[in-house]
Amino acid sequence: MQKLIFKQMIEFNKTAFDKSFSMISALEEQAEKTLNLYMDRAAGFPEEGKKAINEWIDVYSKGSRDFQIAVRESFKKMDGIFEISGK
Repeated sequence: MQKLIFKQMIEFNKTAFDKSFSMISALEEQAEKTLNLYMDRAAGFPEEGKKAINEWIDVYSKGSRDFQIAVRESFKKMDGIFEISGK
């Protein structure tokens, strides 16, 4: 019974993470589009600034993907622990 409760708690937290991460990713994508639109239309925006911002966006995006992968792998490990101990 206790293992079932822990498994349900893990599943709830996994779902909450996935939904929250999806929402944050959508906001980040919209912010990126807005920033790119501004940079394209702003007269005199230096190319070095555009390059720096685009590099920052790339680093942020990679970090977000890596974080999401790490969290999902952790949830899989927790699921595995309760599957093994539940037998």
